[in-house]
Amino acid sequence: MSNRLIVESKNDKIFIQSLVNYLNKNSVDIAAINIAENAYLPLGGSDSTKIKNELRKIKDEAQKNPINKIGIVLDMDYKQPLEWFGIINEAITNVFPSTEQNKIEKTSNFITVSSEEISDIQIACYLTNVDGVGELETLLKEIKSQPSPKADCLEAWKNCVETSTHKSINTKEFNKLWVSNYIRHDTCTNQEKNNASEYCSMTKFEYVMTKDIWNFEHPALDELKVFLKMFD
Repeated sequence: MSNRLIVESKNDKIFIQSLVNYLNKNSVDIAAINIAENAYLPLGGSDSTKIKNELRKIKDEAQKNPINKIGIVLDMDYKQPLEWFGIINEAITNVFPSTEQNKIEKTSNFITVSSEEISDIQIACYLTNVDGVGELETLLKEIKSQPSPKADCLEAWKNCVETSTHKSINTKEFNKLWVSNYIRHDTCTNQEKNNASEYCSMTKFEYVMTKDIWNFEHPALDELKVFLKMFD
């Protein structure tokens, strides 16, 4: 039996798979995490309709090839967990109506869903965050492993802009800008700079994740590791 992981975007998939590879290679005290590279289903967003669509695809697939576990990974953003649980549970109930009373009430806890057509499937969710808020870029900013003087200078720029315009800069957009600058200006080698669009950009995140610029031992990853280790 196989597992499936529903994620928000291609970059979420790349990051999580990199972490899975790291854990499978370096964590001798755990069983191998069973999430294959072709097991990811990027949503391209996080609304209930998209989650329903992916769950329906998995349900259809499970009629031919049994599915053991489904993980749903969404950005916390600046919502409360209960808001996300409501969205996720509404999608699950829509696709698996017989499990209406079985609700996700916390992250990294499986519930069991079923239908007449398929065997039982376990579903759990995780909300990407740092200290209860944020998304992938928030986490990347937190776990950077290299000096970041140029990206850090953006804080002075932010203060200057907000003071002069009397308008605040969105934290979400600022974190995206910080990560892009860290990749492009703090960690891009001289050789890579000759073709920076290919080697030093979030649009080429798969390559970026092969570089030693993130700390996979950072405590900010502990809860995500717990979630991923459930997929053995």
